[in-house]
Amino acid sequence: MRRVAFVGLVLILGSAALRPVWGQSKDYSKSLAPYVPSPQEIVEKMLEAAEVKPGELVYDLGSGDGRVIITAAKKFKARSVGVEISPRLVKEARERIKREGLEDRCRVIQGDLREVDLSDADVVVLYLLTSSNELLRPRLERSLKPGARVVSHDFEIREWNPVRVVQAEAHGRIHSIYVYEWPASK
Repeated sequence: MRRVAFVGLVLILGSAALRPVWGQSKDYSKSLAPYVPSPQEIVEKMLEAAEVKPGELVYDLGSGDGRVIITAAKKFKARSVGVEISPRLVKEARERIKREGLEDRCRVIQGDLREVDLSDADVVVLYLLTSSNELLRPRLERSLKPGARVVSHDFEIREWNPVRVVQAEAHGRIHSIYVYEWPASK
């Protein structure tokens, strides 16, 4: 009986703790995907597949802990901007950027990735759902400059044809990396 009461209490407290994050939280009401960090080796493969060059501007939409923008700055010598809705992840990314001494090349914007100006982007990195990519597609089509690349981890952008698809293994599974160039061929 005591075990049943304990399990019930855990369920009640657990659901109350989750409610602000997934239910009524204003910050998460516009989230387009759950936070699932890309393995570091996949981050590097995505940036390689996008052919990021020194000095280019890389945007990571839904940047989480900042690993993509940090890698773009450190390994590829690019400038980078992350857009993240979670205040906790923005804080974590900013702390990592500061620890790495990359404040001159990396920054994180806390906000809705659907509202950011991408007109200067050379590369846009996505790890969102296919349905989220579909929601973003019209904005990308309006915003991207000719020659900009979009790289998406595991989820396609419907109605666009990738210029290449790279398969890479990490954490016991095969990941697909879709690379698109703007203007996208349909």
